[in-house]
Amino acid sequence: MDKGIETTNTQIQGTGYLDAAADVIRSAKTAAARSVNLAITYAYFEVGRIIFEEEQAGSDRADYGKQILANVSSRLTEEFGRGFSMTNVEQMRKFFRVYSVDQIPQTVSEEFGRNLPTTSTGRKFFLSWSHYLKLMRVDNEAERHFYEIEAARNNWSLAEMQRQFDSALYERLALSRDKEGVRKLAEEGQVIQEPIDVVKDPYVLEFLGLKEETKYSETELETRIIDHLQEFLLELGRGFAFVGRQQRFTFDEDHFKVDLVFYNRLLRCFVLFDLKLDKLTHQDIGQMQMYVHYYDRKVKLEEENPTIGILLCRDKNDAIVEMTLPEDNEQIFASKYQTILPTKEELKGLLIEVDK
Repeated sequence: MDKGIETTNTQIQGTGYLDAAADVIRSAKTAAARSVNLAITYAYFEVGRIIFEEEQAGSDRADYGKQILANVSSRLTEEFGRGFSMTNVEQMRKFFRVYSVDQIPQTVSEEFGRNLPTTSTGRKFFLSWSHYLKLMRVDNEAERHFYEIEAARNNWSLAEMQRQFDSALYERLALSRDKEGVRKLAEEGQVIQEPIDVVKDPYVLEFLGLKEETKYSETELETRIIDHLQEFLLELGRGFAFVGRQQRFTFDEDHFKVDLVFYNRLLRCFVLFDLKLDKLTHQDIGQMQMYVHYYDRKVKLEEENPTIGILLCRDKNDAIVEMTLPEDNEQIFASKYQTILPTKEELKGLLIEVDK
């Protein structure tokens, strides 16, 4: 009897190879789907080129362009079935017209598309057709470049890219940069080289499901963030890994807790978050300075970089923050958060004011 149980347990414990086999097939299917999506993107670009060139070489009649679209739609539908309506074929023409002149910098093209084919114009594509349908609706070329680069770099799904666009990620990052920094966003995406590069202001936490006027505690806010950790990591950006919540340390008989602790592998440092529901005070900033000093002196390894502290608050006085922190501060930052999506028009208006 015991021997039979032992055999059964051995069989159960030895089923890891089944998961490994399934992982191989799953990865292959993902890679195949990505290859198909990219092939479709390239094909639609070339169809758009053929339509555009035929229009340029063809009749001057006002309705000639529509006739070409109708002919292409009819032929492709007859041979390949659904998906080639007049509207879809017209999108292919627009795709060519936008991206035949819209070139990603060569360094970015090499980063993502080293092994990818090039189109007849030399352009490389990294995303699915659905991604580019969305990107074509972004009028600002710099903003369009930014979202294309970040979607490729972070492997964003269409829904994730849409969320970042809706939360005005480009405008929020651009607000904290000078003209040269904004130019780099369009040419290189979000490059993480120093602490300020990972800081946003504001952070948008609409995925928590907290209404702007709702009363809630710091504990509830923290719990909601943990419950939506995947979305919060997406909002934080590249390189973040979750370490823990309510991380406790003690000085003599005094106990302190850091609300949320992350590690950024690109900057190779700890990133501490302290949540504040009320207007930020200089005492809050002083407390965060103590947390950062503790991690620098007691927790981080010698080869790691200095700890970053971010105070996440509903409201702040920038003058108080500036006067409390040292002039050469590169470790403590104060950012607002909001629980509803920002108005892109308002943020774009702020960008115009900064640019003046």
